[in-house]
Amino acid sequence: MNERLSTLMDGELDDKSAAELIDALGRDREARDAWRTYHTIGDLMRGTAPLAEGFAARMTWKLADQPTVLAPGRIRPEPRRWFTASAVAASFAAVGLVGWLAFAPQPQIAPAVQVQAKPEAPAMVPLPSAANDYLLAHQGFSPRVSLQGMAPYVRTVSEQAVEPRR
Repeated sequence: MNERLSTLMDGELDDKSAAELIDALGRDREARDAWRTYHTIGDLMRGTAPLAEGFAARMTWKLADQPTVLAPGRIRPEPRRWFTASAVAASFAAVGLVGWLAFAPQPQIAPAVQVQAKPEAPAMVPLPSAANDYLLAHQGFSPRVSLQGMAPYVRTVSEQAVEPRR
């Protein structure tokens, strides 16, 4: 038994055996005395003064003599109703703003009228043959794509290429 107590004090006993030994300490007075003796020896070897005889019993009696403090339960404040009301109001304001921005009529800008003495045909500059392939491959990086949806793709696909005559 003493060897197992020493092993327990060194922290080298497995959990199951330690639990069994601690239960045995509660039942066996000789084992408790050996436990106290081993701890007294350890305290003396470390240079710490051991506790006086009956210290635990005196501490228990003094704690039992202390008055019991009875405090009322913690008062829980009522939930703030203005917080939920302001959250609802802010939600309605946000929905209203988004709706107003989305469905507000857009101002129509009249095209500038140019007076020309003689209407001229616009100059048509043909693009190089590889330009369409380049533009189609890089349209995902254009900032206009996110604003106009499919419009840039439609223009590229619907363009009629002028084939050279043979």
